[in-house]
Amino acid sequence: MKNNFLGNTGLKVSQCGMGILTMGKSQLNLSIQEGAELIYYAYSKGINFFDTAEYYETYEYLKEGLKLIKERVPKGHPPVISSKSLAADYNGMKNAIENALKELDLNVIDIFLMHEVRTGQFSLRDGALKALKEAKEIGQIKAIGLSTHHVDIVDNISTNPDIDLIFPLLNFKSMGIRKGILKQGKIIDHPASNIEMIEAIKKASSNGKGIFTMKALGGGNLTTDYQKALSFAFSQKEVSSVMLGFGKKSEIDDLISFLQGSMPPTFNPDISKKIVRVNQEDCEGCGTCLKHCASNAISFSKENGLAIIDPEKCITCGYCAYACPVRAIIMY
Repeated sequence: MKNNFLGNTGLKVSQCGMGILTMGKSQLNLSIQEGAELIYYAYSKGINFFDTAEYYETYEYLKEGLKLIKERVPKGHPPVISSKSLAADYNGMKNAIENALKELDLNVIDIFLMHEVRTGQFSLRDGALKALKEAKEIGQIKAIGLSTHHVDIVDNISTNPDIDLIFPLLNFKSMGIRKGILKQGKIIDHPASNIEMIEAIKKASSNGKGIFTMKALGGGNLTTDYQKALSFAFSQKEVSSVMLGFGKKSEIDDLISFLQGSMPPTFNPDISKKIVRVNQEDCEGCGTCLKHCASNAISFSKENGLAIIDPEKCITCGYCAYACPVRAIIMY
């Protein structure tokens, strides 16, 4: 698999990375051994870049996967590891970094990010940024940055000297891409286009920022356009790596086939057994999805007030997923 440098960081990563979220308890809930074997399998196929987060509660999968890689390929090049935290203050981020090092059994983490920064939040995370910079100075991490769904965030920090990397959301249908607009002293959140995001990415890349992207398949909602979605994601020359979630070895094999150009043009993964779900960890209970569901398949849970989908009523049209402002609706 082709490898690319991540901006000016000196880190070289596979053009496709593996997101560990998919195998965790909020989605597939694989056993630790199953997840570790899947991580090793991805590495054996040329994927050397793995992304996780404090919020995902998936460190154990990656820890065991890294053990397998070290045991089975003792002379192999160590994988590049990325994690992130929602912590906004200094102590919270400092603790998140130290916990990640401990839980992953590592002395150094290659990349650590501020997780999902939204419009108006970057300046509010000064304490977290200070902790990241200190951790980089003492060698606990090699590169720092942020993940975001917002075009304006990518644009605004594209020249910030403290930021090495940006992990933005990008897909061919603009699903989940947002931008914040200041109006009468208030920040109004709006949908944004992939064209706007690409322009912001180009600006950041031209300033030496490393770029790797998420949600090429829109949380599974774009799998019906599998090859079109991947063609778009992997054709962006400023993007060093596209992070994808895998739940089984055959999905990794499909990706390799696509990248090698050996995939039949008519191929599309079988999604007949997948259903649309609301990730309860991301849902904010805003009700936007209910307004866009023509099948009356979505309601609020009486237990926690968050959205839930009735699979018997859902026709998998995807309208709710496009409407969700926090990308909480996924298909697996």
